[in-house]
Amino acid sequence: MLSASYLCSSCVSFFFILLWLLNGCFGGDPYVFYDWTISYVTASPLGDKQQVIGINGQFPGPILNVTTNWNVVVNVKNDLDEPLLLTWNGVQHRKNSWQDGVLGTNCPIPAGWNWTYQFQVKDQIGSFFYFPSLDFQRAAGGYGGIIINNRDVIPLPFAVPDGDITIFISDWYTKSHKKLRKDVENGVDLGVPDGILINGLGPYRYDAAIVPDGIPYQLINVEPGKTYRLRVHNVGISTSLNFRIQNHNLLLVETEGSYTVQQNYTNMDIHVGQSFSFLVTTDQNASSDYYIVASPRFVNSSEWNKVTGVAILHYSNSLGPASGPLPDPPNAYDTYFSMNQARSIRWNVSAGAARPNPQGSFKYGQITVTDVYVILNRPAELIEGKWRTTLNGISYLPPSTPLMLAQQFNIPGAYKLDFPYKLMSRAPKVDTSLINGTYKGFMEIIFQNNDTTVQSYHMDGYAFFVVGMDFGVWTENSRGTYNKWDGVARSTTQVFPGAWTAILVYLDNAGIWNLRAENLDTWYLGQEVYVNVINPEIDKSAPLLPDNAIYCGLLSSLQKDQAQRINFSGAPSVVDASITVLLAFVIALFSYLISLDPAKKKGAVYNKGCVLLNPPKLAN
Repeated sequence: MLSASYLCSSCVSFFFILLWLLNGCFGGDPYVFYDWTISYVTASPLGDKQQVIGINGQFPGPILNVTTNWNVVVNVKNDLDEPLLLTWNGVQHRKNSWQDGVLGTNCPIPAGWNWTYQFQVKDQIGSFFYFPSLDFQRAAGGYGGIIINNRDVIPLPFAVPDGDITIFISDWYTKSHKKLRKDVENGVDLGVPDGILINGLGPYRYDAAIVPDGIPYQLINVEPGKTYRLRVHNVGISTSLNFRIQNHNLLLVETEGSYTVQQNYTNMDIHVGQSFSFLVTTDQNASSDYYIVASPRFVNSSEWNKVTGVAILHYSNSLGPASGPLPDPPNAYDTYFSMNQARSIRWNVSAGAARPNPQGSFKYGQITVTDVYVILNRPAELIEGKWRTTLNGISYLPPSTPLMLAQQFNIPGAYKLDFPYKLMSRAPKVDTSLINGTYKGFMEIIFQNNDTTVQSYHMDGYAFFVVGMDFGVWTENSRGTYNKWDGVARSTTQVFPGAWTAILVYLDNAGIWNLRAENLDTWYLGQEVYVNVINPEIDKSAPLLPDNAIYCGLLSSLQKDQAQRINFSGAPSVVDASITVLLAFVIALFSYLISLDPAKKKGAVYNKGCVLLNPPKLAN
């Protein structure tokens, strides 16, 4: 009689061999597998215990470390007490918005269920992050980093660093995300956060009068005379943060998938949802440790002075702890400084990235614009008795059936393709109104910020070119100031209060894509829209409706019980005859495994995260 453990190990080996055969026989790209359980865990980021959202018990979550064109498979178990979706901020999901993890593309994963994301990081490099996209959950954590490395055949535009360090900075409240979202629903301002976290930890006690004793803080260990790549992400709720390291320059080299012109900065304003890569050289004398600081920007209350994130950069030969005042930030109210700093970030047009040809080979400044949208935001206001935020007078209402499913099943009236090109002279309303994009069209979007705070805007599925920003009201004459040569391509841009930001985006990625405010309070109240981009020709390479799709809304009757659902998302199909041959082979192989003496076999191990690059070995 074969033991259950032996059968299990044989099945695991069998499964991985099958995947390797599919991968190798058809010349595909490598697969990486992750198995994540998302649950509440207890942490003490500001000293007192509170409930946060962790992944496999970690807060922040694990780093997803892959290489251009790899296939990513993430099996997610939702152990929260409410529905969940994960979105992959900046990952473009070429032709595959089924995996985007927002309400327009996916039904939420119910509590207690699992769902498997499968996507390819096609033609991308860079620094990104993932987070839970529903119901203010990011305010409780659930986020982690995404690193997409260059392929070996494409060199970095700088020397290979001696280390790679991910840093998350964020505003933080001790209130639960459920209480925060209830406050927002009731028109209550979020107010001053309780602290600024660095990698999920509170501030080092740089001032005993401000920072209580007993708060855990981040210590980053480095060796002298080395150069490290720091990937810094603002994963917070609504606060722009200034990042700096005492006595060290920040050499900017990449942002959100684009290599930049390399420039030194003493500090960098990083707005909600943005990601930057810096090279930091440990060239100081190590007479003491050094402060790493993230402090709020553009705030005018004395209470904010007590809210600063501080971590420690520790040389191995350091002679003592950090001491003295923190490094100076820019003037707290100087938005002109911040705008000029943002304008100084330029695309490295000569560097190769995901492909060998230079980034600047795509001459965006020479392409004719096909559609122009001037998108005006407004602060929260009462619409139909509820607090809502709007874009061009429309507060987005998610339909009960996600847009992708409604389109797939031709459900009439689920949405409208009538989002206005500009603010209309009418009362604001709540509606499911989409931008009707033209496939392979070139769209110009101008964000006009009528709010009193900096707002960040993100577009899924694309990297857009940030070509201009200025204070005042945008006019057609403003195009004369556009950067049409080396404006950086990224997926998240800031818009300063009383100012505008212009972007250009080439709509070559078919699907339905979310365009949203990254600030959680304005996003939660309706400041988002979806861009519908349909390829008029049949594209056989585009992934179909995933086999493991969750059905909800008007399609709820199609949903099977969790136990009947397969775990892994549908991948692009291969030739049926080839599958038959492979199945015949692996059936024979499996029969051979069963015939072996189990007493001579050891159990196979399935890791929480593993990469399938070479032929797998059977469990011995």
